[in-house]
Amino acid sequence: MSRVQIVLFSKNGWDRGAQGVAGAGRRLADGLGAELHAVVLGPADDALKNGLAAAAQKVQVVSALEEYQPEPALAAAASLCDGAAAVLFGNDTYSQEIVPRLAHRLGGAPMADAQKLEVKDGRIHVTRSAYGGKALSEYVMKATPAVIWVRSRALEPAEGDVGGAVEEATVELPEAKLRITERHEEAQEGASLEEAEIIVSGGRGLGGPEPFEQMLAPLADVMHAVQGASRAACDAGWVPPNWQVGQTGKKVAPELYLAIAISGASQHLLGMGDSKVVAAINTDADAPIFKHCSFGIVEDYKNVVPLLTEKLKEMQS
Repeated sequence: MSRVQIVLFSKNGWDRGAQGVAGAGRRLADGLGAELHAVVLGPADDALKNGLAAAAQKVQVVSALEEYQPEPALAAAASLCDGAAAVLFGNDTYSQEIVPRLAHRLGGAPMADAQKLEVKDGRIHVTRSAYGGKALSEYVMKATPAVIWVRSRALEPAEGDVGGAVEEATVELPEAKLRITERHEEAQEGASLEEAEIIVSGGRGLGGPEPFEQMLAPLADVMHAVQGASRAACDAGWVPPNWQVGQTGKKVAPELYLAIAISGASQHLLGMGDSKVVAAINTDADAPIFKHCSFGIVEDYKNVVPLLTEKLKEMQS
């Protein structure tokens, strides 16, 4: 029987991204009448193993790959994914690096930033955004395997439990000729933007760094939300760069995205377009953000945010 393969990096654990990849893989395998197999690059904890075993018939863990290095990771993926009809990855940095190289090594076709996967007439169709998020394009994957990284956090988890087997994979890992010698991770308090269920995001219309701390922070606190920002606000130095949501920042998929003083440039919409519900506050009634939100208020944020914060505090007391 043919198979669909998913590849995850153990450092991310069984997060929303991993669950989304597993769900996409399960549905694609069902559409192709294939089995789903999973590969974990790096030592995996029980939560990751059990989560994958519920979605995939076979789970292989490469514990010998203790830390990510491009060449050994690529070699392990190529060895274990050879012969698959499709190979799916998440949208983390490591996956985006591996996908085109793996497709070349396996003689397949790469695809990036997939928002939707379908099977039509036995072929895999991929939908992704185009022109900075202003349009959607559909591609037919003709070469095998199709090696795709998906917007994993925007995809639904797998349903049911197939009771898959988990085993340790033994693969020959080459010596890394090119090595990552240093890694730096920004300090993060609480949930990350990618994992957040509610995001309160501010833009250039706030006018400076003070409103982020004096108005948006209390609102985010009472909403149990994570703060984000537009590229303009980050470039101005008002907030840290890792707050940026957009095409060149974080791609998020929260249950609620509250955009405050953000006009809605296409690059920003590309980063938050997978949000389940979008609400916006802006003084410009013609701002593009209002075409992409479920709820909108045309008003100065200074007249809305304090009242909203107080009302939510009253409701919670």
